[in-house]
Amino acid sequence: MKLSNFKFELPAHSIAQYPIEGKEEARLMVVHKNSGKIEHKTFKDLPTYFSEGDTLVVNDSKVLPCKLYGCKEKTNAQVEVLLLRKLNDEHGLWDTIVEPARKIRIGNKIYFGNGELVAEIIDNTTSRGRTLKLLFDRTEEEFYALVNQIGHMPLPPQIGRSSEPEDRAYYQTIFAQNIGSIVLPAAGLHFTPYLLKYLALQNISVVPVTLHIGLGELSTIDMEDLTKVRASSERFTITPETATVVNHSLQHQKKVCAVGTSVLRAMESSVSVACQIKPASDWTNKFILPSYSFKVCSALLTTFHLPSSISLVSVAAFGGEELILNAYAEAIKEGYRFFLYGDSMLII
Repeated sequence: MKLSNFKFELPAHSIAQYPIEGKEEARLMVVHKNSGKIEHKTFKDLPTYFSEGDTLVVNDSKVLPCKLYGCKEKTNAQVEVLLLRKLNDEHGLWDTIVEPARKIRIGNKIYFGNGELVAEIIDNTTSRGRTLKLLFDRTEEEFYALVNQIGHMPLPPQIGRSSEPEDRAYYQTIFAQNIGSIVLPAAGLHFTPYLLKYLALQNISVVPVTLHIGLGELSTIDMEDLTKVRASSERFTITPETATVVNHSLQHQKKVCAVGTSVLRAMESSVSVACQIKPASDWTNKFILPSYSFKVCSALLTTFHLPSSISLVSVAAFGGEELILNAYAEAIKEGYRFFLYGDSMLII
C-alpha cells in the first residue's frame, strides 16, 4: 500500500476558509459503494438516506480555545503556547508546543492574560514541545473558564488565516460536550437542531462517542509504505447507552453510520468477537488502511480531506480506493469545499 496513491493536486482555493453560513445548505456528495454511483445533494438531504431504526454515531468532543499568547518573564517577549494534553491533574502538568521554542528554556516562566495564569517550563520534550506546570490555584472549572476567556481557537495552518472571535462558534459542532480536542470533529459541523429533530421524528437515533482529536489528524504522511505508518494515540469513550443503541441497530440489520473518521476509529477499536460494540474508555492508535474489514459501520459521513492524510486513507479503506479517488477528482472539478470548514461526503 503506497502513499503515492493518495497524492493529488488540490487547488488552494478549494480549502474552505470559513464554514458556510447556512449549515444545512452545505453540499453533500453521496457515494454508493456497491454501484459506484455519485450524487450531488445538500446536507439537508441527509435524512433521506436513512430509515427507522438506523443509528448515526457522532463525536461529542469539544475544542478548547487552547492557543494562548503570553509574555516571557523578565524579557516580556511574546510567546505562543498550544495546550495539547493534560498530563497530571494534581500538579497542573500539560504537554504543549511553544513558539519561538529556541528561546524557551527549562525554568522560564510565562505570564498569560493579566497575570491570572502563570506557567513554568519544566521539561523539553521535542524541538518545539515543552512540559509546562500551570500555576493556577483554583478549581478546574475556573481554569477552563479562564482559558475560554483568554485563549484562541487553534485553527490549523492549512486554514490560511488567524483565528477570529467568530471561530469560537464556528470551530465547534452542535454536539460539543467533553473538552479535549485540538481539531474540530468536522463531520458533525453541518448538523442543526432542526435536522436532529427531523431525524428523531423518523426514529433515527443519534448517539455520541467521545474521541479527543489531536494534532496527528492534521499531519501529512511522509512514509511511502503505509503499512509502516503509526497513528497518534487518542483517548476515546463509548458509553453503555451508546453501545446499546448501536447494537440494537446491528441486531436488526439497520444502518450504523459513523459521523467522521474519528468515530470510525473509536468504534472499530471496541468491537467484540460477536461484532458488537463494547462500552470502553481507552486509547486508540488504529490506522485504518484499504483492505480493512469493517465490523460495525455500514455508512460513513465525512468531510473532504487533504492529500496524503491519514483520514483520506481511512475514507478510501471504507469506500474503496478507486471510487473515493474518482469522487475526489469530481469534487475538485465541481467546486466542492475541502477540509474542516468544507462540504460533506456520505458513503453508503
